[in-house]
Amino acid sequence: MSDRQASLRENVRLLGDCLGESMSNHLGEDFLEKVENIRMLAKDGRQTGDSTALIEALESLEDKEIVSVARAFNQFLNLSNIAEQYHRVHRRRTNESLGIYQNPIGDLLERLAEKNFTSEQMIESLKTQSIELVLTAHPTEVVRRSLIRKYDNISSELEALDKDNILPLEEAKHIRRLKEIITQAWHTDEIREERPTPVDEAKWGFAVIEQSLWQAVPRFFRQLDEQFSSHAGAEHLPLDLAPIRFATWMGGDRDGNPNVTHTVTKEVALLARWMAADLYIKDLEVLRAEFSMTQCNDALRARIGNSTQPYRDVIRQLEKKMLATKNWAKACIDGQPVKEEEIFLNIEEFIADLQLCYQSLLDCGMKVIANGLLLDLIRCAATFGMTLVRLDVRQDAGRHIDALSEVTRFYGLGDYAEWDEASRQAFLLTELNSKRPFLPEEWSPTPEAKEVLDTFKMIANGHQDSFGSYVISMASSPSDVLAVALMLKKSGVNFPMRIVPLFETLADLDNAEPTIEQLFSIPWYKAYINGRQEVMIGYSDSAKDAGQIAATWGQYRAQEALTRLCKKHEVHLTLFHGRGGTVGRGGGPAHVAILSQPPGSVNGAIRVTEQGEMIRFKFGIPDIAVRSLELYCSAVMEASLMPAELPKEEWRAIMDEMAEVGMNQYRSIVRGHEDFVPYFRATTPEQELAKLPLGSRPARRRSDGGVESLRAIPWIFAWMQIRLMLPAWLGAESAIEQAVESGNLEKLREMHKKWPFFGAYLDMLDMVLAKAEPALSEYYEKRLVDEELKGLGRLLRSKLKQVSELVKMLKKQERLIEDNKTIRQSIDVRNPYIDPLHYLQAELLYRSRKDPGNAEVNKALMITMAGIASGMQNTG
Repeated sequence: MSDRQASLRENVRLLGDCLGESMSNHLGEDFLEKVENIRMLAKDGRQTGDSTALIEALESLEDKEIVSVARAFNQFLNLSNIAEQYHRVHRRRTNESLGIYQNPIGDLLERLAEKNFTSEQMIESLKTQSIELVLTAHPTEVVRRSLIRKYDNISSELEALDKDNILPLEEAKHIRRLKEIITQAWHTDEIREERPTPVDEAKWGFAVIEQSLWQAVPRFFRQLDEQFSSHAGAEHLPLDLAPIRFATWMGGDRDGNPNVTHTVTKEVALLARWMAADLYIKDLEVLRAEFSMTQCNDALRARIGNSTQPYRDVIRQLEKKMLATKNWAKACIDGQPVKEEEIFLNIEEFIADLQLCYQSLLDCGMKVIANGLLLDLIRCAATFGMTLVRLDVRQDAGRHIDALSEVTRFYGLGDYAEWDEASRQAFLLTELNSKRPFLPEEWSPTPEAKEVLDTFKMIANGHQDSFGSYVISMASSPSDVLAVALMLKKSGVNFPMRIVPLFETLADLDNAEPTIEQLFSIPWYKAYINGRQEVMIGYSDSAKDAGQIAATWGQYRAQEALTRLCKKHEVHLTLFHGRGGTVGRGGGPAHVAILSQPPGSVNGAIRVTEQGEMIRFKFGIPDIAVRSLELYCSAVMEASLMPAELPKEEWRAIMDEMAEVGMNQYRSIVRGHEDFVPYFRATTPEQELAKLPLGSRPARRRSDGGVESLRAIPWIFAWMQIRLMLPAWLGAESAIEQAVESGNLEKLREMHKKWPFFGAYLDMLDMVLAKAEPALSEYYEKRLVDEELKGLGRLLRSKLKQVSELVKMLKKQERLIEDNKTIRQSIDVRNPYIDPLHYLQAELLYRSRKDPGNAEVNKALMITMAGIASGMQNTG
């Protein structure tokens, strides 16, 4: 056993013992023995392949027992996640102390030097880099904020215990504190009583910045400085450098979410300013306490006058104005009258004064002070600005069409929704070039249209720095973009807000290039974008529409085509990747994902959604957040300076055929099989999911819709709960088999090794298949599905076995993810704790459907959903 494994297992054991003590104190030793017996039966079932005894033990549980049993396994999986997450921090620190940790940026700079890139080229690439991580709410984020705070505290206690020279009394103190926090968690309900509001979700996102990213960003810059100094000869990176910034959809994403209104978006934008001001005030207070120095240069003297404490006086002035800014934001939220005087509306003035102090310290021989807390604050200011995050606004294209239809009908021009594309464009361009008002004063819009228009007015009345992009869901034509441009202009928005079409279905991805090309042919639009275009690529709905393999290839081809088009028109393209946490939604390691993009498509700029629980996993702890930022920064630089070679034409031909075969197979089952919808609803907890008070957004776009109206995230969540993982692989079995039977086995292996795109796809498929458990899904079917539907279940499991064997053959492996021992071990360790939750969930679904009003059963069912999601570590 390695030290690394011992450390992880020791922490898991410690946390498990603390949880066991909490349960025993609460419910008695007999209950603890019952839980331990179930755990041992699960372990035996894994070893023998026979889970009969485990199933019998779970089926024999009385209704009054099941909530506590479900909670026990749910809590243990959450604690295992904490131990594993902290272990990543521990491993990195150990490697750093041994001198064997290779910073990804330093590693890249070494490779760039070997390729004869100059220091100037490397530094220029960093200066022009633009990465925006867009934090989004998650309809299946299962862990409550109150528990997340306790889990963060547990991680802090593990860190305190992780010292070679810790004294016995100190160790005992931290273990007592661990027991206290874990007991608090045990006595806290995992399931919310009510759904969070969009404002609640935004506050959760801001808390991640406050508790982790605010510390991680300056640490990231220190490492960046160090690497560029060592490998590229840079004495100091520019103070206002901000290669990575943050945006959010929380409070701005109104697509299918009636809870996000213009007043909510306005409140969240103001809350972000309030939070930013509050964070700056705290840092300024620390600086003021420490900056007692008296010497300063002439520039600072001219700014502050004859002061004996010049630095403190500047900081006091900044504190005063920042406090006024915070109070202004609060007054705006409360609807009180305010004046925008003597406050910070943008960050430039604030940074200028900080840089004035910084330069004075350098000039007066106090370099070590300048490069301490003051530099950290300047770095935070350059990254977070006065708005903390920029708020994107997202709306469905259909809502804009409906609003415009009301206007055209009022004017007697006909129904805009019924016009063809040419007529729509002609109308929109005429209005864009017209100087008269567009909206009639005497018109009374429907509430739906009024909300759309009020959103545009809210943007016009706000501040440019508060907003990022206006994203149009289900965009399919140039008029979708021009409609937003018209409503922005006629609502009084006086800055060129980025208008971003989101191409989601496979057909829309294929049509992305001609759509953007038509827009580029319109002089008004070409002038509006001023040489920069952003396009969002949808991963969720394209995979739900056509299957994962066809969607992945469609996304790649769309990016290629858009890259060529923008290069031809001398327009800088930024691709916005709407990735989720799971493979079925374009998830996976960010570094691998970026390097697998089409050559030339990154070009120094990228936007990526970071969603729900993935925000916690990547950014919830400062050490891990630093690592995540390093990986993003190095991957974008590598993809920009050393893009992969273009794929061979024969590889493309193979992918074309595989995508077609995969799509046809996927659609023939999901859309064409008469038993698919009833089977899906019977065997998965899809219907029960709607009862779980998770995110603020409904699980369906329409309350009366079928599977087609189910959002991509809960669609994947439902299949993940029963471990069939269908959205990530269905269609791949036919696609790969056809390619192998056509004599392309060795070419597929070559594609895996030499083409980053295909390598990333196959490795992600390998990982998700390793998480699939056909025996578990068969038990759900046995317990819940009518006999006449079981034939489809047998078919799906046979296809799952087929694709698993094909992947192992392609990669020359005896076992799935044999080449990733860390993930393999993580899955193997978790299975004995997730298995009881799966079998229990199937039993609870059976009981709940027989007696829908049983509160104990329904609560336990919700807990199993949360526990399985925690154990799988990605939900949707």
